[in-house]
Amino acid sequence: MRKFLILFFISISFWSCSKHPTILVKTDGELVRISDSIEKNKELEDFILPYRKRIQEEMSAVLSYTPKAMFKSDTKLNTPLGNMMSDAVLEMANPIFEKRTGHKIDVVILNYGGIRSGINAGEVTTRTAYNIMPFENEVVIAELASEELKALVNYLVKNKVAHPIAGLQISLDAEGLLKEVKVNGEHIQNKNYYVATSDYLIKGGDRMEFFKKSKSVHSLDYKLRNLFIDYFKKKDTIAPKQDNRFTKLQN
Repeated sequence: MRKFLILFFISISFWSCSKHPTILVKTDGELVRISDSIEKNKELEDFILPYRKRIQEEMSAVLSYTPKAMFKSDTKLNTPLGNMMSDAVLEMANPIFEKRTGHKIDVVILNYGGIRSGINAGEVTTRTAYNIMPFENEVVIAELASEELKALVNYLVKNKVAHPIAGLQISLDAEGLLKEVKVNGEHIQNKNYYVATSDYLIKGGDRMEFFKKSKSVHSLDYKLRNLFIDYFKKKDTIAPKQDNRFTKLQN
């Protein structure tokens, strides 16, 4: 009897280890619509509650104040919101870059499409920074030859979109053609320039192909969203304006 049992279990083992493929013969699915009618799981809710409260407190923390609402569609070529964003990058990233490399940032360019929200008048909170920059993009500095900087300017002239820029002064004639361009008050010279942007654009995102010819790229390990949070904390009141950094003569 004992030998029989041993042989039986050995046979079962060999059978279970056989190489017959497992075949899916049927699948079932059901559409469950998410709504308030679904009963909450109290145990799960109790577990999440302290984390939710902590996140809500952090997201609602007041960092600054703005007397006027700002949206990326407010004006053409340059907007108060875009100017604030590019100026923030220049102000917050430049000291870090200069300390690490001994060079200063000459120009900043972000992309219009990357601005995902406006800023309402009143309190500026941590949530504000998450709304305008929900992505995990980081600040990088590209070293561009003068020819690539000119390609950057031509890109802006051709697109005529209010991409956030700083350090550049671009003037178009009444026909929309380039009349004059300066970098921090000076004409473009035959030298390399340091341009702050995002790790998305540095790879040619938004058709900014000129970045692919960068002589060097420096990462600051600084997320754009965190930079804006730090900038808001630094400023009691935020009130940027449209200025002359990108203009077009009227007929």
